[in-house]
Formats: sequence, structure tokens, C-alpha cells
Amino acid sequence: MEQSLIPAGKLWLVGAGPGDPDLLTLRAARLLGSADLVVHDGLVGEGVLALIPPHIERISVAKQRSRHMMRQDLINALLVRETRAGKQVVRLKGGDPFIFGRGGEELDAARDAGIAVEVVPGITAAAGCAAQAGLPLTHREDASAVSFVAGQCKDLTDQDWSGLAGHGRTLVIYMGLATAPAIADKLIADGVSPGLPVAVVERGTAADARVLRTLLADLGDLVAREKVQSPALIIVGKVAARADALDCLGAPGVAAQIRDFT
Repeated sequence: MEQSLIPAGKLWLVGAGPGDPDLLTLRAARLLGSADLVVHDGLVGEGVLALIPPHIERISVAKQRSRHMMRQDLINALLVRETRAGKQVVRLKGGDPFIFGRGGEELDAARDAGIAVEVVPGITAAAGCAAQAGLPLTHREDASAVSFVAGQCKDLTDQDWSGLAGHGRTLVIYMGLATAPAIADKLIADGVSPGLPVAVVERGTAADARVLRTLLADLGDLVAREKVQSPALIIVGKVAARADALDCLGAPGVAAQIRDFT
């Protein structure tokens, strides 16, 4: 008696980019059209999701601050189970899978389970938002180093950010809206100038994106005053003064103060 073989499944960890479907890689677009199952995050843009053919199964595992639709261990188990069943599974993640996307954890789970896995990089929010704002993350006159940090880590005050912001450096803060006042206090306490330019990019790469600029001391107040909503990125450094942005310091003379850093 012939025994049917289960077809070999494969897991693809795919970066969806920062939201604009035009920024999706060609490889990612091809995979969305050939997958059996797409497991996607909440930060994946609607335009990207619209590229998935109707016959392909989709599962949302969207996360919000302090509330997860599905715990990470259950997501890992889902990916392993569906791939072992012989499916071509695309794990679609906002931005890049390996930059604050927990792609490393999912890669480890796949390796531990012995299933085939491949990573397809995506444009991370830092690159996409900075490009839209005309903000060079590095510049020969302003910054020769860039750092990415997560602003919603537990025990933020215990995180060592010393040397990440200041002269010749650019600091990009993901998921920092809720802790913006604490972030500003932390950086100033570490010796960063309160007058260092800061840009906040809301809904980066979307048609209704906003780019707001102020000084570090005003960061927390700006987020509250302008009612900035997630997703948003905070960029700290002299390069922020070069952004195509609305100057939003709550006092006269902000443009002159910002220009002093260029």
C-alpha cells in the first residue's frame, strides 16, 4: 500500500516595511502571492495586506501596548504546527523581522523544531520614516553613528543609554510615545543637551503622516500637546534639524534655536 507523503512546509519570516505597500520588497510581494497561510502583525499596512490574494488564509496576531491578541509562545507554536502540516507559511511583520520584531525568537523556535525557515528583510521604520521626512540619519557634518532603542522596555530608568545620543550621534526610539517624558528626562540626566533637536514621525510613510519637530526638553509636552498617536518614531540628534517638519516648540523662537544646531 502506497503511503502519501506530507509535502515539505517552510516558514518565511518576512518584513512588510513601514506601511507603504510601494516599499515592500519584490521577494516579499511574491511570497504573499504564493503562501498557504499569512500570519501578520497589526502594524502591517492595509495596503500590504490588500496584496494577499483572497484565497490565502490569514491570521492576525496583532499586539497593542500591554495587550496581546496571542502570546509570543503561542505564535511560535502556531508557526511550527502549520509549517509541519506542509504549508508554506509567511510570518509577515511590520518593518524588518530582526529590528524589534521578535523575529529572532521565532527563528529560534523554527530551528528548535527542525523546520525549514528563511528570513526576508524589510525596510525598518527608522529608514522609512527618515526618508519620508528628508531626515538623514547620518550626515558628515552631524552624525557618524546611529542607535536604535525601544522606548517601552520595562524599568526604563535602568536601561543604559549612555553615549547613544549627543554630539555626532543619532538616536532612534521605537515605541516611545507613552514614555516620552521619561525618555527626555533620562537623556538630559545622562548629559544630553535639553536643546538638542528632536523629530517625531507619526504614521510614517502613510499619506497622512505628520513630522513634528521640537527640542529635547519639550518632547513629552509635544506628544501630549499635539496628541501624537501610535505608531510613531522619535529621532533625537542634530540631524532632526534637517527634517521637513513642522516646528512645534510651545514658545516663540523655536526655528532659530533649531537652526543653531545645523
